[in-house]
Amino acid sequence: MRQRMLLYFFAVTLPLFLALDVWQASRYQEVKSDLARLESDQRNWLENNKRLIAGIAVLSSPDRIERIARDELGLKKKPPEDVLQIRIEKGRKSDG
Repeated sequence: MRQRMLLYFFAVTLPLFLALDVWQASRYQEVKSDLARLESDQRNWLENNKRLIAGIAVLSSPDRIERIARDELGLKKKPPEDVLQIRIEKGRKSDG
């Protein structure tokens, strides 16, 4: 009787373990494909960021800004002798 119960137990649990193994393998493949997709997205974002940073560097170059100011806005660079610099010293109080 005991052997028969053991046989029934294995007959029932073995398919369950096999089904669990198949489910786990399919879940693994799902997670693996999600990971590959996310890594691809990350590479695309990094490449896009590199392009944007390069664009910022080009657009913010002093030569380009000076050319736009001169040619498009009609601005002229002041000679150094026409520039007045004011320095405000912080923290001095008079005693009186």
